[in-house]
Amino acid sequence: MSERILANEGKLQTPEWAKKVVWYQIYPERFENGDIGNDPELEDQIGSWPHDQTRPWQVHPWGADWYKRQSWEQNNLNIWDNIQRRRYGGDLQGILNRLDYLEDLGIGAIYLNPVFEAPSHHKYDGATYHHIDPTFGPDPEGDRELIAQETPDDPATWVWTSADKLFLHLIQEVHKRNMRIIIDGVFNHVGLNHWAFKDVKRNQRESKFGRWFKVRSYENPERGVPFRVTTWEGFQELPEWRQDKNGIVNGPRDYIFDITRRWMDPFGNGDTSAGIDGWRLDVAFCVKHPFWKAWRKLVKSINPEAYLTGEVIGDIKLQKQFLKGDEFDAIMNYEFAFNLTEWLGSSRPVKVSQFTRNMKKLWNAFDPEVNMVMQNLLDSHDTARISSQIHNRDLSLRYRNWWTFFEKSRGSNPKYKTDKPDDHSWKLLRLLTIVQFTWPGAPMVYYGDEAGMWGANDPCCRKPMIWPDRQYENETCQPNGRPLDSPNKTVFDKSLHAWYRQLIHLRNQHEALLTGYLEFHHTDNKNQTLVYSRTLGTSRFYILINNGLNTATLELPEGCSGYPVFPDERDHTGSSFQAPPFSGLIVRGA
Repeated sequence: MSERILANEGKLQTPEWAKKVVWYQIYPERFENGDIGNDPELEDQIGSWPHDQTRPWQVHPWGADWYKRQSWEQNNLNIWDNIQRRRYGGDLQGILNRLDYLEDLGIGAIYLNPVFEAPSHHKYDGATYHHIDPTFGPDPEGDRELIAQETPDDPATWVWTSADKLFLHLIQEVHKRNMRIIIDGVFNHVGLNHWAFKDVKRNQRESKFGRWFKVRSYENPERGVPFRVTTWEGFQELPEWRQDKNGIVNGPRDYIFDITRRWMDPFGNGDTSAGIDGWRLDVAFCVKHPFWKAWRKLVKSINPEAYLTGEVIGDIKLQKQFLKGDEFDAIMNYEFAFNLTEWLGSSRPVKVSQFTRNMKKLWNAFDPEVNMVMQNLLDSHDTARISSQIHNRDLSLRYRNWWTFFEKSRGSNPKYKTDKPDDHSWKLLRLLTIVQFTWPGAPMVYYGDEAGMWGANDPCCRKPMIWPDRQYENETCQPNGRPLDSPNKTVFDKSLHAWYRQLIHLRNQHEALLTGYLEFHHTDNKNQTLVYSRTLGTSRFYILINNGLNTATLELPEGCSGYPVFPDERDHTGSSFQAPPFSGLIVRGA
């Protein structure tokens, strides 16, 4: 018996455009090197782990074997510290050069990991919020000279560097393609190079920024007392802003509000088309709610259609606190990924009835308007690549056990397979994506998943993007330096890319797959099969999933018929369809 569980009408209001896009997450330093003239230097790493300015270093070859040490890496550093020192030269020009690729793929919105000035490759250790990293722009040396002339806590003195201007140009090029762009707001903490933190460290109690941070002790050489501040999760490179009952205190709060205006309305004239379309908020659960409520009011006063999504990893009870309509529009929907991989990406899958219960529970937790703009991801820069997760399904790691999963899915775990996933893993990935792109909410693709990239958790999920027009060495090494039994061929996967592209375009072309309601028609625990549909008006699509070991015959609801449109389009119209093991089929209602 069919069960309709998802209605479209909600009490809250979320950006309409965000219901109808496919997201693409870009890690800027690893996406594309479009300008070798701005490649970073070793001194640009000062302030970031592993704090090594003495050993030899060069910009890393884009297509190099990931675990293979280059000549300058033949030293006493372990492989993981060497990887942290690597820079590949990804920049804004590289993103600009690949916008046509994203447009052709069908991408509607881009989420950029941090782009503000910072010494690490991940740039969650910001030196500032009001300037794009100089090494992402065309004139790093000139930009630093301009920045040095500012009074950083006085917005009236802020200038537009060449990197800032190139970023504004990127925004315009994105908008020309009818796409949107959001950036990472890392507002809980900064890096060791942040101008306010450096002032406190230099001037100690005399610094006017001392109350901006959680200073635990000021330096007192006579008593042997060091300068210490509270840092995020104990990472000494990430000093946290101080908070009171209202969240981030005045000072850093005002600074955050000022940079919010800068990037959303760059010219201060109300032309929000010149600015970003929203924000992704890093470790949002670490900042108290009153701050987010006040900040949301500012954001929406600048651009009511701006999109706010938070990184909130925890149980549904925690997530609900941020999604009442007065803080975020959505969150990165890891709960979606947890549920989906427990059914389709595991060697011990839950029953399909348990999967549907989990998904109903997730849906019923939030207003329908919120659900329609959730970022339905499978992986990200903070997880193992989805292909590698599936490849390691026999380890039975629980994705939802976040920190345990994080550690055990890293390449440093000798039990975690870091080689190229096998054919069955790619088959299961395809099955996962059928559900991802036909489920209510906005699918998000982590850069390179569509190209066939693989990798263990941080840092191995952050390899340079595989492009069809670049040459890559085969991967021949394990993390411990020992050779693989056979080389892993590193090439752009044209077949997988075509799969993603076809799925994305199918979704984009049909309103029912964007905003239609969802209805369950069939669940079979014995055979692990599921049939559901998305419907809007007279348009309906049936999704048939077989996660079982045997070919299954799947029936449409009584009296209904249709014809397949994915993965193959066929003229055959009927009500009964054969689904091979571990396969899916999208049928358009006739």
